[in-house]
Amino acid sequence: RRATPRGAGGRNDPDRATGFMNESERTQVSNDDFVLTWTEARQLVQAVEDAFGAADLTAIKNGFTEDAVARFADFPEMHGRCEIMKFLTARFARTLGYKLTKRLQVLTGNRLANTWDACWTDAKTGRAMVGRGTEIWTMRGRQIAVWDATFNVWEKGGPPATPVI
Repeated sequence: RRATPRGAGGRNDPDRATGFMNESERTQVSNDDFVLTWTEARQLVQAVEDAFGAADLTAIKNGFTEDAVARFADFPEMHGRCEIMKFLTARFARTLGYKLTKRLQVLTGNRLANTWDACWTDAKTGRAMVGRGTEIWTMRGRQIAVWDATFNVWEKGGPPATPVI
């Protein structure tokens, strides 16, 4: 008999962070999943960069499956295109002059990872902001079915704001 794993993040831990992929997200690639080439993935990342840079909410909305799941930084997990778009609409209202650069880093089957850098003016404070993040997308066709994103943000020219040291 095996001992139950203990500690934060353990598979059977009731306190397991919701941001971890579940087993089916990690291992399932059905025959219906569209497998991207490196060129197609790079073009897709560029199209998403362009849509976000233009705050084109229609194009962004069409980039997610109807039943998409999103885990963005420390925000609660979002379920469904509608809930994701509500979040992104509020986010765009706060990020004035949003400039974004994305870089494809990894591609495996229907999963890709990219890093991004952005700058904007915070609509609430008027301060110039800078952000950096990493995203992992699980694709279904040419749409994002699972969006996992980490995100760090700080005031431009200011000290690091992530409390790790």
